[in-house]
Amino acid sequence: MRSSIEIFNIRNRSRRVVWQTEQLFEAPNWSPDGRSLLLNCDGRLYRLPLDGEVTPQAVDTDFAIRCNNDHGISPDGTLIAISDKCEFDKSAIYVLSAQGGMPRLVTRNLPSYWHGWSPDGRRFAFCGIREQVFDIYSIAIDGGEELRLTFGEGRNDGPDYSADGRWIYFNSSRSGRMQIWRVPVQGGSAERMTDSDYGDWFPHPSPKGDKVVFLSYDGDVFDHPRDLDVRVRLMDMDGGNVETLFELFGGQGTMNSPNWAPDGDEFAYVRYFPLP
Repeated sequence: MRSSIEIFNIRNRSRRVVWQTEQLFEAPNWSPDGRSLLLNCDGRLYRLPLDGEVTPQAVDTDFAIRCNNDHGISPDGTLIAISDKCEFDKSAIYVLSAQGGMPRLVTRNLPSYWHGWSPDGRRFAFCGIREQVFDIYSIAIDGGEELRLTFGEGRNDGPDYSADGRWIYFNSSRSGRMQIWRVPVQGGSAERMTDSDYGDWFPHPSPKGDKVVFLSYDGDVFDHPRDLDVRVRLMDMDGGNVETLFELFGGQGTMNSPNWAPDGDEFAYVRYFPLP
């Protein structure tokens, strides 16, 4: 096996395996109706049912066949946001019908990597690289001007919205090591949420508004590579009560994009097995 798609329940601390494959699948998003997961593999998107026969079903993304693991389903379940580099040879953000179809370009400035839907479904949070500087931005799903929320204070990445729509959580190296921060959605001073010896990445606030799940590398790992021993950790929204839920072999692809179940009791992730 190469990829194990799994679900963890934070209430009873149980884990279950959904599906395993020899292929490299990444970044599960949970559908708002709770019935499936959306993942990427080899540049394509797949829907993995959680009831009945668990077999991945390809999602038609037309020309966009170089999708990365920055994708997600809108809160009302009607749209999918993708990050694909076919058209410009740089990652651009598009939206398309959740049933599949022709993608519509949202971001004109590139490269841009999608990371989170606002709770009302009207905006995205994303990481943009402008003149080699990684920063956090948001933009309306119809396009237009992007709103810059960080300003080159180290590398800023992995943004996702809180359930109340007030905050965007993200990871930043501004302290010298990747840690979790948050910034008001309209801009302002960033607030540090973790102060750990690890490299903390990809914070995902719960739809219940009570917890944030995130991934932690060893402290000497700066980027977010795959195939390392990492930890999945949980904290309160204010950064309190940080705990390690479990360790696994993973990293890149494990939980790059929003991964909570609609009820906020469970989240999905990918555990990897070493290459032969």
